Amino acid sequence: MAAAKIAPSMLSSDFANLASEAERMLRLGADWLHMDIMDGHFVPNLTIGAPVIQSLRKHTKAYLDCHLMVTNPSDYVEPLGKAGATGFTFHIEVTRDNWQELIQSIKSKGMRPGVSLRPGTPVEEVFPLVEAENPVELVLVMTVEPGFGGQKFMPEMMDKVRTLRNKYPSLDIEVDGGLGPSTIDVAASAGANCIVAGSSIFGAADPGEVISMLRRSVEGSQNKN
Repeated sequence: MAAAKIAPSMLSSDFANLASEAERMLRLGADWLHMDIMDGHFVPNLTIGAPVIQSLRKHTKAYLDCHLMVTNPSDYVEPLGKAGATGFTFHIEVTRDNWQELIQSIKSKGMRPGVSLRPGTPVEEVFPLVEAENPVELVLVMTVEPGFGGQKFMPEMMDKVRTLRNKYPSLDIEVDGGLGPSTIDVAASAGANCIVAGSSIFGAADPGEVISMLRRSVEGSQNKN
């Protein structure tokens, strides 16, 4: 069974105090820190890159779960590997021709490869990457259109999660976009075990309680199945 992992989305944190925000999230029970790397091209927003990961790495031993919403993910493998990224999740939409080499280079830099898909991309597109001889170790199902925080969760994406969970019982399946107390149960019962949450954690009066609640929902669903 794939363990529950709660990953606060640091895009919703106070970027001016990233190190202390990271430390606060870990103290409140976060498993991973989700880092949104956007290039202003694959998505309109421009966020952070390897220099920020490198700076943050000096202050934390945390699992840095990097989601690359970029057009040329292969350009980022070496810099992020050097910077200290832990997970490197690329988008299938821009890697249909070179994912094999990309997975290889991510692993060679000591990072854990994952693949993500936008809401409009059929889930079947990632099957070959999970079943490859040198596979991805995580699939991230976007539950909003990537690029900006604070969007509404798309429940129809849960069919993708269910399909993946039925096919790959021990795979890390991550969901990102609009996750919080009101949407977690549907995601957990579909089979998601890695939960990215931004505004619902950082905007809460008691972020630690939200992290615990997300975890309880995942573990509760797993115990039922």
